[in-house]
Amino acid sequence: MLQPVMHVLKHKNIVLASSSPRRKELIENIGLKVSQCASLFEEDLDPKNFNDFSSFVEETALQKVLEVESRLKTQGEAPDIVIGADTMVTLGKLTFGKPSSEAEAYEMLSSLSGRGHVVYTSVVVKAAEKIVKFTEQTNVIFGNIDEEQIKGYIATGEPMDKAGGYGIQGVGGTFVERIEGDYFTVVGLPLFRLSQVLYNMFKDKNKEVA
Repeated sequence: MLQPVMHVLKHKNIVLASSSPRRKELIENIGLKVSQCASLFEEDLDPKNFNDFSSFVEETALQKVLEVESRLKTQGEAPDIVIGADTMVTLGKLTFGKPSSEAEAYEMLSSLSGRGHVVYTSVVVKAAEKIVKFTEQTNVIFGNIDEEQIKGYIATGEPMDKAGGYGIQGVGGTFVERIEGDYFTVVGLPLFRLSQVLYNMFKDKNKEVA
């Protein structure tokens, strides 16, 4: 709940370091006005160089934020707040990002059929020199899906820009038998934690205004 600090946040230039329409919609749904600037970060980090999946996803989100902020500053813009996020699907030691082809999407979805997997979403919020990072994880359990269902889903085009090859908020949600954790983590932006971070960042400013 951001209402106690909304009168402060509404005067901030908030930039989402992502081209995702889903993340933008989620942020707008909680009452914030946000502009988008897709990060040019290569996302070429190797998960094997990190102690765990959370650290890897968090570092990717951080680099997205830093790249966007730096580029906007060189263009004469000065965002007050930059928000970045990264989502990854894991199955055991395997990591699934966005499929690069329909064949890869088919392979991913076949692997997830009838099994549980873990979705990690990391969020980084940078306001001036202050940086707050956090990671949420949610267990997702797929029901059994057959070859025709997978091929039919791929034909919709929905899997191609989604980590793990599916979108829980779309047609892909029909594959999900149940989840354990935060639904919005699977969508790609954990709203409770994001709201708490923003509230804690600006509640002192709220007192100053009062």
